Amino acid sequence: MSLSRGDIVLAELPYVLAELPYSDRSGVKVRPALVVQNDLNNRRLQDVILALITSTTRRASLEPTLLLIDITAPDGKQAGLLHTSAIKCEHLITLHQRFVKRVIGRLPRAVMQQVDGCLKVSLGI
Repeated sequence: MSLSRGDIVLAELPYVLAELPYSDRSGVKVRPALVVQNDLNNRRLQDVILALITSTTRRASLEPTLLLIDITAPDGKQAGLLHTSAIKCEHLITLHQRFVKRVIGRLPRAVMQQVDGCLKVSLGI
């Protein structure tokens, strides 16, 4: 499967308990995530860097590391999400690409620029 930066994917992620993944992959859950890794690395590496996505949005307007994706807005409709959600740029995970089940949508360039801003805050760069 060919992944591109900005793709919204369904991935088999380590089971999330209190939003913390098990590092030993003792359990998994299929969840949406955003591909944030650059396309050169998406093509040459077997791993992909993802930002987790949550349907819990109450803090999205308060936290600079969260980005609200409103599925009723034109840009949000392209995401392929079932619910208005928040991209958690403070919750990144590296995963082998074989655990990505499918691409469900894509964020436009303008939204990815907002994601870039959230990532910069999260990583302190």
